[in-house]
Amino acid sequence: MRDLIGTYENSIDSLKLKPRVLTTNTLILGEEGSGKTNLACRIRNYAIDNNVATLYLDFSNSHADEIELRYKDEHFNYIQYDETESFLEEFQALIKEKKHIYMAVNPNFFATKKDIKSKLTQTLQLPELLENYYYFFHDIANLNGFYTRFEDFLLYMLSLFNLKKYGITFLTQPHQTFENAQLKLLFTFLFVGKSSNLDYYNTAVLKTLQKNQFLFQQRTANRTLLFNDIKTSMVTINEYLMEE
Repeated sequence: MRDLIGTYENSIDSLKLKPRVLTTNTLILGEEGSGKTNLACRIRNYAIDNNVATLYLDFSNSHADEIELRYKDEHFNYIQYDETESFLEEFQALIKEKKHIYMAVNPNFFATKKDIKSKLTQTLQLPELLENYYYFFHDIANLNGFYTRFEDFLLYMLSLFNLKKYGITFLTQPHQTFENAQLKLLFTFLFVGKSSNLDYYNTAVLKTLQKNQFLFQQRTANRTLLFNDIKTSMVTINEYLMEE
């Protein structure tokens, strides 16, 4: 079953996705080649299996022939963002049919001033998307430019968290932005893969991780008025290969 995505390294238990992941937020951090895309694909498969539409935003603006084969299944609907009416018509047609969407995006379409809402931001906040879609934000290239391009990125993410019915998965490389303890509170699941820079997460174990090994942190789901504790485990994610 596609809800079984890996194993815990300190026990014989399997790492299994549960319905909770569909309505909470996941942060996947790791350097290039650490397995971020593989893990995100596992979560995407789980959403698809639960009849939740997915919007995968690729901020490296990849062309269709550059995208990994594991995403090119029967649910793969590629579109490249621009600000034209023809794009919006095509995009809205996909949304109307609740198709799974893989959208290549140049982050330069975001506004450079935090008091201005770009057309891209407005598009991502369409009511039909907020009500029906699970979002994936995948930042691959030019990490620093991704954050300095628009000052209000985190405020934008916060507003999206408050508006959406389903959760968000955000994939990125380690960055001092994510050392902020308040930011970590926004995510129920936090995966940290290989990080050679000890400034980030300040743990030597991250330097030795192999591909698809993650430090998996999960906020407990106990009923409480305060933020629940975070449990930490080492996990290995199974490599997902499309069936022929």
